[in-house]
Amino acid sequence: MKPALVIPNYNHSNYIAQTLQKLKPLGIHCFLVDDGSNDTTRYLLQQLAAQHHDWVTLLTHPYNRGKGAAVVSGLRTAWEQGYSHALQVDADGQHDLDDIPQMLALAQQNPQALISGLPQYDDSVPKARLYGRYITHFWVWLETLSLSIRDSMCGYRVYPLAACEALLRCEPVGERMDFDTEIMVRLYWRGTPTLHLPTKVIYPPDGVSHFQGWADNWRISKMHSRLFFGMLRRKITAQAFGPKKKQDTRHWSSIRERGSLLGLKILVACYRLGGHWLARLVMYPVITYFFATGRSARAASQQFLRRVQQLEPRHPDLHQPTDWRDSLRHFFSFGNAALDRIDAWCDRITLDQVDFPDKQALATQLASGRGAVLLVSHIGNIELCRAISIHQRQIKVNVMVMTNHAENFNEVIKQLNPDSQLHLLQVAELSPATAMLLQDKIDAGELVVIAADRTSRHSMGRVCYVPFLGAEAALPQGPFILAGMLDCPVYTMFCVRQQRRYHVSLQPFSAPLNGPRAQRQQRLQQAAQLFAQRLEVMARQVPLQWFNFYDFWRRDDSATRKEQP
Repeated sequence: MKPALVIPNYNHSNYIAQTLQKLKPLGIHCFLVDDGSNDTTRYLLQQLAAQHHDWVTLLTHPYNRGKGAAVVSGLRTAWEQGYSHALQVDADGQHDLDDIPQMLALAQQNPQALISGLPQYDDSVPKARLYGRYITHFWVWLETLSLSIRDSMCGYRVYPLAACEALLRCEPVGERMDFDTEIMVRLYWRGTPTLHLPTKVIYPPDGVSHFQGWADNWRISKMHSRLFFGMLRRKITAQAFGPKKKQDTRHWSSIRERGSLLGLKILVACYRLGGHWLARLVMYPVITYFFATGRSARAASQQFLRRVQQLEPRHPDLHQPTDWRDSLRHFFSFGNAALDRIDAWCDRITLDQVDFPDKQALATQLASGRGAVLLVSHIGNIELCRAISIHQRQIKVNVMVMTNHAENFNEVIKQLNPDSQLHLLQVAELSPATAMLLQDKIDAGELVVIAADRTSRHSMGRVCYVPFLGAEAALPQGPFILAGMLDCPVYTMFCVRQQRRYHVSLQPFSAPLNGPRAQRQQRLQQAAQLFAQRLEVMARQVPLQWFNFYDFWRRDDSATRKEQP
């Protein structure tokens, strides 16, 4: 590793001498770039370069080209002179130069990575600048489909010069305030990892800012547009012209959820910063991307909507026959439900927005001191049911989920609403230990919510096949077995949105769940059939609120056996 320093300078005369004096003991050659400064600063830089001629090289732009152009001049000159890395330091006294040894050590350990400072601000930071950074953070997360880049605007970083030179030879990068973010994203696309080191950043009271308000904001907006649509183009091209993938025969629960936790975190951050308008601004392009690249989810959506529309009466909100426009609206409906979910977690849905005619039956049961089981599905906004089911915040709601992100989701919920009584329980399979845990919840007067419309890869064919929208579909036996083991009433619950209102349907589950072992299979079949009937009514009523984006009619038993070693 052979590092150099790069310092861009445009009319920064207050701190540059002090900065150079502090950098001198490092023994690293410095490329000081005068980006068309005024006469006073130009003469000062010439004097400093002469004073430190043994380790400072002055590069001069005849006119101001922008910070990015100045950094690029320093990077390319350092590369041409045989340096492997370049440490960029601003000339305005903002950066804590004592962190340089740590940054260089991290670069030494990770020579292929871009090492960036992660700003830790004090009270000197302008609030507008601080909050504005978060908008860029959101867009960078979208453009990279990752949370790896935690801050893309800090100009205190160590560049791997080979990767930078390869990029700069092939792609244009913004030359002004858009540079720091754009080069980091484009390097990430090319496989350069990003590592962050926390560092103090101050805004000196006599510091000079060259941020040009509307002009730079416009440049940054155009940059994010380029990067976002560039990301879409890269992903769509890879899908269309990349190597053809073999048909995916895995069970749906074995497939990694595409962007589920990342998408939720981005959506929540946008929601907290700018409410619904910012969340939608970010959400719709992302959903369009997932629609364009999610071949299997798109096919599953179209399959489901076709089945709905083949039955009489035809649904007025769908085309006849259904086409890609219906499927795209289906995807957008999923995004809108995500915003409803956040509203529910934040207690921002008021009682006058909800029609819940049978809530008293559930309230009476919980008033007795014992809990209840709610059998639910992935249709509508069941998170709303969990959050406002009886409008009593003291009732704790335990939701069984088959995802590996349960604890992360719980953390997100607590960040949105510290008083939330919603708790997600991560369950790999339904076992006696699971039943004992849930029985404790019931005995404590809590609600237990179980989704009964998705099989698990652990079911090993333990399913019931029932008629659903004109064909046989597999429903898991586990939820009905578990509900029968718990000593409490069982209900089905659905919640859908219609005409800007939320409608909650609660019905006692009348199918027998307990009885002689000899008739167990018959009871399970009856229970699955009853649930499927109620589910079909809701699916035909609000097809665009069906959120099972996989082949719901796939034979679960044979598919499961194929996965076994």
